Amino acid sequence: MTETFDLTTAIFSKTPVGQQEIQSRGLGLAPLARRILVLVDGKRSGRDLSAFVSGHDDIEQILGALLSQGCVAAEAPSKAAVVPAAKVAVSAAGTPQGLPAPETRTAKDNDMARHFMINSINSIIGQQMRISLIHDIFHAKSTEALRTVYHAWAASMADHGMGSKRLPELREKLFKVL
Repeated sequence: MTETFDLTTAIFSKTPVGQQEIQSRGLGLAPLARRILVLVDGKRSGRDLSAFVSGHDDIEQILGALLSQGCVAAEAPSKAAVVPAAKVAVSAAGTPQGLPAPETRTAKDNDMARHFMINSINSIIGQQMRISLIHDIFHAKSTEALRTVYHAWAASMADHGMGSKRLPELREKLFKVL
């Protein structure tokens, strides 16, 4: 009986064939497929590995090829390994609660929050991968507007492997100026 995995949530590990391929280059893998094979460590999911390729479909094709060649093995993530992102309470207006009143924030605070959000998107998700979100953040000039676009920023981070791991830390830093 064959198991079916969602390649983006499955955890990948190298097989002996994959370890041999790294040493010998005998299968003639494409450079990107070889890079992904090198990055497979038994801890990263397909979603985590997708940060190293340009598109979501590309990682599924690469992992599928590596699976079919016997270079990697996939296993479903354990329930204990899946940690949901912490939820933040929001006000009736939809902005995060527990923040100082918007009128106490200066233009400098808004600039710092705006730059923090844009830089975190560019460095974690990939430069220019979320153009419309970056546009919305850039044009959110008031504290209220920044707090409204915060939800899209948090959702984008939570949808990305590395971003979801770093979201609590990033949120804490952002909330200091938001």
